[in-house]
Amino acid sequence: MMQGRSGNCCWLCLVLVLLSCTACAEPAGDVIEGSAGSRLMSESFGAFSEPWAMTFLPDGDLLVTEKPGTLFLVSPAGRSRVPVRGVPEVAYGGQGGLGDVILHPRYEDNGLVYLSYAEEDASGKRGAAVARARFHVVPGGPELQSLEVIWRQEPKVTGSGHYSHRLAFGPDGHLFITSGDRQKLEPAQSWKQNLGKVIRLNADGSVPPDNPFRDKGDLARTFWSLGHRNLLGIAFDGEGRLWTHEMGPRHGDELNLTIRGDNYGWPEVSWGDHYSGFPIPDHDTRPEFNAPELYWVPTIAPSGMIIYEGSLFPAWQGTAIIGGLRSQSLIRVMIQGDQVREVERFDMRRRIREVELGPDGAVWVLEDRDGGRLLRLTPEK
Repeated sequence: MMQGRSGNCCWLCLVLVLLSCTACAEPAGDVIEGSAGSRLMSESFGAFSEPWAMTFLPDGDLLVTEKPGTLFLVSPAGRSRVPVRGVPEVAYGGQGGLGDVILHPRYEDNGLVYLSYAEEDASGKRGAAVARARFHVVPGGPELQSLEVIWRQEPKVTGSGHYSHRLAFGPDGHLFITSGDRQKLEPAQSWKQNLGKVIRLNADGSVPPDNPFRDKGDLARTFWSLGHRNLLGIAFDGEGRLWTHEMGPRHGDELNLTIRGDNYGWPEVSWGDHYSGFPIPDHDTRPEFNAPELYWVPTIAPSGMIIYEGSLFPAWQGTAIIGGLRSQSLIRVMIQGDQVREVERFDMRRRIREVELGPDGAVWVLEDRDGGRLLRLTPEK
């Protein structure tokens, strides 16, 4: 049955009201105590369907991705959310779907946002892609315009794990992309595949002339580092140093100071073993590979990370805040020069997928899986 314009408007209003009501769920109001005595107040801003990433806009609103393929514009102040049109089709399943979202460093001038996601080719093989688009709020609602793909994992392969595809801009304006090994192991050491690497590009997807592996082939010109497994956290510290974390196989998760041109050893070395129980040589057996600054046995299953630079937690300045999936925790890691150690752990009772710094210095997290909440964490008063 055809509807007139007024019918369409009423339907749209109903959808927006329903979405807003979902986002208006009662705050959690929980107090969470850390292992070192910190006490956090947790406030909920609604639940999502497999949320994966978020980023703050200059006005304090957020963009939040859901793995099945929806991008939301979320207003914490109004406790509302609206779907964003123009999101690319994603290959949903396993660890694949819509992934990270970040802003261009000059977003207020150009309106550019960057998305990562899994895509599928005609043969059914999959790989990660990164696209950029201009974000606009128009009379019909928020939308992405002029979307263009600027990077892809090569080659596409079978399976639906270890895309990684976390994004971050460095202090010099270059775009860094974590590219997982896609559970194929050996490509992490290959110069002819960009799996198992950290990628460094210009903001438009072109290759910077000072990348470290320009003499290793066309694809290798994009590499910043190699020998990685599944990197689900990336952040720069106050000194401009790049940190990434990655899931180990069976235990042996890593936090790495990720240095230009270095090899991090996967799959030749690890502090974990294969899921079958078959051992992998430890890092100290192969000193030519860069060993992690910190590792975890048993696993925490790290996901999401910030280097805290806010004002609400003065004692946390310069520390890494890492989400834990299997550990269902939030983990605080001290970074002081070459000294890196875990200093506090918060039992969140839910898998934590994403961590972000709010404009007022609060720590925001997304819980994992269907029904995962958007939480704002502040010091208990």
